Amino acid sequence: MEDQIGAPGSGISRRDFVKASGLGGTVALAGCTAPGEVPTEESVDTSTTPAQSDSDLPTTSPPEIVNVDEQGGEVTLSSVPAKHEAHPGESMGGPVELPKVWAFKADDGEPSVPGPILRTTEGEDMEVTFDNTDGMRPHTVHFHAVQKQWEDDGVPTTTGIRIDPGQKHTYTIPANVTGTHLYHCHYQTHRHIDMGMYGIFRVDPKGYEPADKEYFMTLKEWDSRLNRQMAGMDASYDARNRRPDTFTINGKAAPRTLHPEDGSPIIVEQGDTVRIHMCNNGYMDHPMHIHNHRFQVTHKDGGKIPEAARHDQDITSIPPAGRHTIEFEADADPGIYLAHCHKVSHAMNGNSYPGGMVTGVVYKEAMDTDIFKELMDYAGYEA
Repeated sequence: MEDQIGAPGSGISRRDFVKASGLGGTVALAGCTAPGEVPTEESVDTSTTPAQSDSDLPTTSPPEIVNVDEQGGEVTLSSVPAKHEAHPGESMGGPVELPKVWAFKADDGEPSVPGPILRTTEGEDMEVTFDNTDGMRPHTVHFHAVQKQWEDDGVPTTTGIRIDPGQKHTYTIPANVTGTHLYHCHYQTHRHIDMGMYGIFRVDPKGYEPADKEYFMTLKEWDSRLNRQMAGMDASYDARNRRPDTFTINGKAAPRTLHPEDGSPIIVEQGDTVRIHMCNNGYMDHPMHIHNHRFQVTHKDGGKIPEAARHDQDITSIPPAGRHTIEFEADADPGIYLAHCHKVSHAMNGNSYPGGMVTGVVYKEAMDTDIFKELMDYAGYEA
């Protein structure tokens, strides 16, 4: 994990954060079924009863960025049962917890929800191995946008390839469509995504010019009945009657989203060009609004929007599986400004407002204020 504060991307260093805020703190970072033998997705894993004791499950960490190019184009993913603390504190309707998730992890990294951000460069192939050797149920991995061979599409009912417990499989994923994309498990998709098996896949174009600040943000709503049922608690989940009650950005609910190490504050400095890759891994639209700034949507779903078609705006609605890249200049009066889903019920923790799918644009110049220190207290940052 880089020595960096803020949402995954290119924020400020921890040293600069401490200098600007006056706050100290302790680091809290956190072979397959053969083609032709097409498995039905109902043949395994149809029960929603827990398969093991959950008393010793690990707790998820924030998602890391994995530069796959630096690893020779290879990465190994696996799925780990874990506990997920969307907001572990008692402020603003907390704690908000998902007692059991199935978290992706990359190589020897920590399990996270969302999964690790896999980053590569246009023209490179990724060899992505899903290791289910120690798994308890079948999985696959499906990558959006890029054009690949049939057998690498990650859908068991159309490829005949399912990665059962005790098996592993390697997908060849060409980086032939630039932009910000998604990956997720495509076995019993309705359940496995809702258990946390999703992440971001980024293909930088050749000659990519980064912004002054660049961040990745994944939106997700949850019906925690599924997670509680899978943890053996008294809950009954119905996929046809889904009732989301937990709303997260990069896996966290406000005010934990503002935590400088565990959350995803959008930390900027006056005059910065800011680029945010917003991805929706949920099943509902999320209209994302940023206070006191006008931005342009420069890319949608990996496609570049011509400059003549762009316009200044302060809200963009991102559909399920949609990806919007926005850019703006940090030209406001230096302060702290909300960035949130404008379906206001999504900006709550239970009956408590604000909470949920809310984070903020935080100017470095405002970090030495009393209100910032109060927000850090709400977020659970221990100075």
